[in-house]
Amino acid sequence: MTSWDEIRTAFQVARLGTVSAAAEALGVHHATVIRHVDALEQRLGAKLFQRHARGYTPTEAGRDLLRVAEEAEDRFAQLVGRIRDQGGGVSGELVVTSLATFSPYVTPVLAEFQAAHPGVVVRYLADGRLFRLEYGEAHVAIRAGVEQPSQPDNVVQPFVRLRISLVGSEAYLARHGVPRTPEDFARHQYVGLDNVDGRGPFNRWIAELAPRDRVTFRVAQDTSLTDAIVAGAGLGFVSVLEQRAHPDLREVLPPRDGWTVPLWLVTHVDLHRTPKVQAILALLKERAKGWDA
Repeated sequence: MTSWDEIRTAFQVARLGTVSAAAEALGVHHATVIRHVDALEQRLGAKLFQRHARGYTPTEAGRDLLRVAEEAEDRFAQLVGRIRDQGGGVSGELVVTSLATFSPYVTPVLAEFQAAHPGVVVRYLADGRLFRLEYGEAHVAIRAGVEQPSQPDNVVQPFVRLRISLVGSEAYLARHGVPRTPEDFARHQYVGLDNVDGRGPFNRWIAELAPRDRVTFRVAQDTSLTDAIVAGAGLGFVSVLEQRAHPDLREVLPPRDGWTVPLWLVTHVDLHRTPKVQAILALLKERAKGWDA
């Protein structure tokens, strides 16, 4: 059985590059570091380091060890944070994730929460990446999608159903006119996602109205959709919530049932009942009343 002490020692040598630096980080004698590395290499039957006068350089096997050990250390730190959260009150870190397009609405709620709980450090990760709650990457995830998130060990609650309409800026409509007929819609310019295979349904909705070559302004993220529509690049889809924030946008087609985007509050079962998570869930639900009106 390989000793975890030996792996931890080799990890520090790979990370820091010298025996003396690893010994200092671990609080052991440098001879202990050398003994651990030698013993681990013997157990594995592979050289983990090239020894030279300036220190230790990881071999390919050593780089593999470093990568795996870094992942293990990160996951262990996340586990420690989750364990602490389970017994704590409303303090420590609060990590919330969502798509960046929701930042203007989520950020004020998180700021209000922090003001009410000064002991909390808020980390708001507005990113399209799917954060893994089972590894402690976030306490609360706000996710969008027609299908309810189904990752195991997560608690999923309906949050808001965003109604979506087709809009254009006053400047764009003044130049190109307001479409009335199917032929009109097929001739207009549209703002859509560059990735036709993306999760967002916007391109699919546009395809119901016009050919793909009429999507003449294409963006990588949902947040840029609204910016481009406001700038007059073409017609596009935004939520009623966003439309209220941009009075220069004019509704061209009202919301339809098939254009509704459900939002979900997702938490991990281990942290769902903790005071901190329950407190932010309650505030989000309260402040979101009217978002879908």
